[in-house]
Amino acid sequence: MPVKLVAHRFDPWAELGAYQEHLAPGRYGACASFVGTMRDFNQGEAVEAMFLEHYPGMTERELERIVAEAGSRWDFLDALVIHRVGEIQPGDPIVLVAVWSAHRRPAFAACRFILEALKTRAPFWKKEKLPSGARWVEKNT
Repeated sequence: MPVKLVAHRFDPWAELGAYQEHLAPGRYGACASFVGTMRDFNQGEAVEAMFLEHYPGMTERELERIVAEAGSRWDFLDALVIHRVGEIQPGDPIVLVAVWSAHRRPAFAACRFILEALKTRAPFWKKEKLPSGARWVEKNT
C-alpha cells in the first residue's frame, strides 16, 4: 500500500491505471478514488502558485499510519496515496487517494477517511503566491 510524495507534476489517471495493473483481476469489485487539484483562488484572493512544505520521512510515516488505520477499520485489498510537495501551479493535481476492495462501501469509506485524515494530520504547510505577495495558509496542519 504505497504512499509517495512527489516534487513533480503527475498524471493521477495514469498512476491509477499503472498501479491497478499489478492487482489480481477478479479480487476487487470496486475502486474509489479522489483527485485533488490546486485552485487559482483561496480566501477571496487570486492565487498564482503554491509551495507545499513537509517534513521528509515524518510526512510519509504519518500517511502510512493513516492508511494502516483505515485498513483496521475497513476491509479493503489495497490503497495508493500520491501527494505533491514543492511548487504547484493552478490546475496541477495535488493528491491522489485510491482504495480497492471487494465491495463499494469499504472502498468509499476508506478513501474518504484517508483523504480527510491526511488533510488534518499529515504535516504539510502551504505558502501561497498572490499578486500582492506571499502568505502562509492559516489553519493548515
